[in-house]
Amino acid sequence: MTWTVLIVDDDEEFRGLARALLDRGAFRVLGEAAGCREALARVAELRPAVVVVDVGLPDGDGFALAERLVADDPPPAVVVVSSRDERTYRDRLQDSPVRGFIPKED
Repeated sequence: MTWTVLIVDDDEEFRGLARALLDRGAFRVLGEAAGCREALARVAELRPAVVVVDVGLPDGDGFALAERLVADDPPPAVVVVSSRDERTYRDRLQDSPVRGFIPKED
């Protein structure tokens, strides 16, 4: 099974690296977005199974975006990424509908 993915991050270099890594595995990257508004439009258009979302976006918060995305039917799985350590977001992760957290350094 191939999982379809949308990458949401304002850093173009990170999006390219994430795409390269995901495309090598059991994933097919359908597209990219640089912010929340663009991500909402791309999810509606592409209907990915997984959305990888940076916590800090120029036009909003990745956790708030995750809340909006999981309200879709069917909802995508949302995984957040950050250059900060997971401990920084421990409480938010517990109260969030996200499926996982990946530090960008990993």
